[in-house]
Amino acid sequence: MTAETSRSDDEGSVRTALENAIVGLFKKHYGRGPSAARAWVLDEYVFVALEEGLTRGEETLLHSGKEDEIRKFRLEYEDAVAEEAKQLVADITGRHVLDYHSQIVFHPVRSFEIFVLERQGSPETDSG
Repeated sequence: MTAETSRSDDEGSVRTALENAIVGLFKKHYGRGPSAARAWVLDEYVFVALEEGLTRGEETLLHSGKEDEIRKFRLEYEDAVAEEAKQLVADITGRHVLDYHSQIVFHPVRSFEIFVLERQGSPETDSG
């Protein structure tokens, strides 16, 4: 195995762990998780894209054109689970998570979990 292959395998296992952790977080708190997830680590950013995963209540609201209400609820959810989500990502990446944001779109239903990591080799302080 070459160094390139080893690094690629390590990155793949980190991405898989991130995908599984975030899907698990949604399942734990919503009772239902996304149907699929993809994760990327780019420098000091982690992006996780999730497919589907609305609760039945949210699906009902979506069919009634209440996208703003779902988005507002999801932002409240983000606040409620932020520390847990940040800790999951920190544990997997081995890096401190400075901040986290979640966003959702509806056509098709996709949500995006975005984490800002501390830069490697240079600790940052939280400015807020």
